[in-house]
Amino acid sequence: MSTYARKPDGVSYDQKTSAISAYGQARATVKGAPLSSEDLRKIDAYWRASLYLSLGMLYLKENPLLREPLTLEQTKPRLLGHWGSDAGQSFTYIHFNRLINKYDLNAIFVSGPGHGAPAVLSNAYLEGTYSEVYPDKSQDLGGLQRFFKQFSFPGGIGSHATPETPGSIHEGGELGYSISHAYGTVYDRPDLITLVMVGDGESETGPLATSWHSNKFLNPITDGAVLPVLHLNGYKINNPTLLARISHEELEALFVGYGYSPCFVEGSDPDSMHQAMAATLEHCVVEIRKVQEEARGSGKAFRPRWPMVILRSPKGWTAPRQIDGHYLEGFWRAHQVPITDIATNPSHLKVLETWMRS
Repeated sequence: MSTYARKPDGVSYDQKTSAISAYGQARATVKGAPLSSEDLRKIDAYWRASLYLSLGMLYLKENPLLREPLTLEQTKPRLLGHWGSDAGQSFTYIHFNRLINKYDLNAIFVSGPGHGAPAVLSNAYLEGTYSEVYPDKSQDLGGLQRFFKQFSFPGGIGSHATPETPGSIHEGGELGYSISHAYGTVYDRPDLITLVMVGDGESETGPLATSWHSNKFLNPITDGAVLPVLHLNGYKINNPTLLARISHEELEALFVGYGYSPCFVEGSDPDSMHQAMAATLEHCVVEIRKVQEEARGSGKAFRPRWPMVILRSPKGWTAPRQIDGHYLEGFWRAHQVPITDIATNPSHLKVLETWMRS
């Protein structure tokens, strides 16, 4: 006998199968397709560019645009860094940027899985901020090569969202403090929205599990708002995560109990996921503004049920699904450097090049 979880669009999802799957067309609580075909094309291209930059930081020290066939000598002798959360973090960052522009928001991004720093760094470079702060990492071939080479490299920068990262207030290497840091940014800052990515592995730490209650200290008149995005990609460094394995019903009940209104976005198909995330984040921003307008208009503070997003996407999203019969995308092997043996296996170097050119 099968049991059924929530029905966001009138369709039941068996909680043993598709309800907790990170694959397929997008499934979302909030309905809508707000992106025009041109907006969708641009956002997807921007996202793919950020993923290319993220991979470049992990692997390349030369040939940054792959204008010639990739050779081992052009890669780093020691591969360090994390890929597993990069695609989901960048996906969220880019979609929230759209809303910052549309609504002229004052907002910051806190990366809980700060070991996924390539997601943050790639977007800082694409938007030009990184080159403003570090002019030698310019928006040209030489600057891009230096940008890639410095990552996790002697004399360069660390593999987390370290203080050298423009705008970073949260390093993210020691897990558990992203939510509390995010709430700390908005107290007495009524104009600020802080979007915080929370890893599903991070969510199992004691400090993080407790800090969900920070919403109870938020005054919608005098404080800003925090928009948590819980990223369920299913795995920690080498084992499954708990929140990615429970049913929709139980997961929703957990966060309703914490005082949130959770909105699910789940799947792996890029086009439908872009539309779902665009609709969901916009819904959350509109709901936050409604709460603040009601409280500030009446002068009466109250404790609302703040929106949050539960994003379920594959671990190491966009990586090859399998290599030599071993799962990569959607599995713990994608947590750190996804393809580790390019120095000893020329066919895997070719797999990497094909992936980066895709």
